[in-house]
Amino acid sequence: MMINKHILPAVALLSTGIALFVTCTESGGGRGSAKIDFDSIVVKQRIPLLQENDTTLPFADAEVTFIYPLKFRDAESLTRLQQIFVGTVFGDTAADTLSPREAVNRYMEEYTTRYEALSNNFYQDKARLNGEVPAWYWYTMSNRNRILFQNDSLLSYAVEYSDYEGGAHGSYRITYINIDLNDLTTLSEEDLFVPDYFKPLTEKIVHQLMKKYDAGEPDSLLMRGFFTLEDIMPNNNFWLNGEGIHYSYNQYEIAPYTMGVINVTIPYSELTDILLPDGIIPGFF
Repeated sequence: MMINKHILPAVALLSTGIALFVTCTESGGGRGSAKIDFDSIVVKQRIPLLQENDTTLPFADAEVTFIYPLKFRDAESLTRLQQIFVGTVFGDTAADTLSPREAVNRYMEEYTTRYEALSNNFYQDKARLNGEVPAWYWYTMSNRNRILFQNDSLLSYAVEYSDYEGGAHGSYRITYINIDLNDLTTLSEEDLFVPDYFKPLTEKIVHQLMKKYDAGEPDSLLMRGFFTLEDIMPNNNFWLNGEGIHYSYNQYEIAPYTMGVINVTIPYSELTDILLPDGIIPGFF
């Protein structure tokens, strides 16, 4: 259990089992059982900025919810699958040799160190405000992952990160990871589509956005708030299920913050001309 000596209220570090998430399909045909048992680690921590025991002073509320594979196929496969989860959820491939609990502890310790380093400027800022406590030192951070889809050969999950570090508003981003359970590798667009996929896939994404935002022509998307048509392109941030490929564009990527995350789905039936004939999608689905 990781305990930070500066925690003001109670700190919760919980490990709780979650429901088995297994969906078997006749088209999967993986190497061995695709059955996966998942577990979760939840950490909620309040980190004071200063050493002083004063609850009126700034602090950071930090939370991590890490769902990870607990049982899978064999020991070697489980280790590899856990490595992928750790590296992608915590954004550090150097940490993928750590156990799930070690990875969570390290992540929280590094966040704590970064936040506490802000105290070096706190008193200077307070003096400039004639003794008032600077409001921008109250922080929040949340990092969590969610399982989205699994069959015998594919696992897709999302990593959701949000924080507030002063300023007008916080930030949020979502990143998707797709794992080939046969080879235990992560998938990119190049694993799904023919070599010259980029232009036609871009056109399909634009077409789906036009339908979603009731735009009669591509340029009309600019009137709906999108930055430029050149910004709208495949970005490798997708997840897969039995119906199609689902893309997300994070805040400021193709549209202003106020439009939030832009989601677009393209059914497989509209991708047949650019899918690799012997590729992953025809094999999985």
